[in-house]
Amino acid sequence: MEPFKKIDAAAKEPSLFLLSEWMKDEARLTAGFSGREGGSSSAPWASLNIGLHVGDEERDVIANRRKLTEAIGWPFEAWTCAEQVHGNAVYRVNAEDRGRGRLSMADTIANYDAIMTNEPGVLLTSFYADCVPLYFYDPERQAVALAHAGWRGTVAGIASETIRAMAADYGTRAEGLLAAIGPSIGDCCYEVDGTVIAEVERVISELGLDAAVAGNCMKSRTNGKARINLKEINRQIMIKAGILPTRIEITNWCTGCERDFFFSHRMEGGKTGRMASWIGIAEG
Repeated sequence: MEPFKKIDAAAKEPSLFLLSEWMKDEARLTAGFSGREGGSSSAPWASLNIGLHVGDEERDVIANRRKLTEAIGWPFEAWTCAEQVHGNAVYRVNAEDRGRGRLSMADTIANYDAIMTNEPGVLLTSFYADCVPLYFYDPERQAVALAHAGWRGTVAGIASETIRAMAADYGTRAEGLLAAIGPSIGDCCYEVDGTVIAEVERVISELGLDAAVAGNCMKSRTNGKARINLKEINRQIMIKAGILPTRIEITNWCTGCERDFFFSHRMEGGKTGRMASWIGIAEG
């Protein structure tokens, strides 16, 4: 069953994909992913572009961010985000960081691809147009995290680094974590060669995956290229780090295939908008 439920929105309202089962079980939790429709941006970023770094008009992006936070019932002042540099560093967001990056790149949390918090009232956000959004929720410690996993972040183990950071700072137990893997490019659309293949082969070897599981992570082709399943690789990294397989949700949405719903950097020639992942626990 698809964990990211598409919400039927009225015309000109933001398109939303919610982790509805998580939200049903915890009334103060919000978690989801935005689509490409229902915003203010013009082509080629039309229309719900959330990224300030892609050449779009700043006023349109900020309007889109405001519209999204209003749609999920949060104040825009809670919106907090990092720069994202395709690394594996994890930043602890404290109360004084609330709101960083919402209005400009100048005060964003620089040089981090994963952010985590146990502060209620902080809305963590990050941005995508094919890379893999990773969500973490610790119901015992009331802590949450997001990680941005492109191929570089994936092979650098950003999923396991996030789990390790939550354990160190919040006392999170991996077996108590809930995790989710959100809309991103699938192996149906993601063909790579050279360095990427070598790095994925290294990770598969380090994880000790059997042939069947390894085959689900990477399918080789006769032209020296391979189809990579970044979602499944991240799931296997999460399992190796101690998260129970039954507590990991994984989407079927492919940003490459479903371009009516999502932006795709690869399929749109690199000139396109960005979706947002978000997670936060409201103040009680």
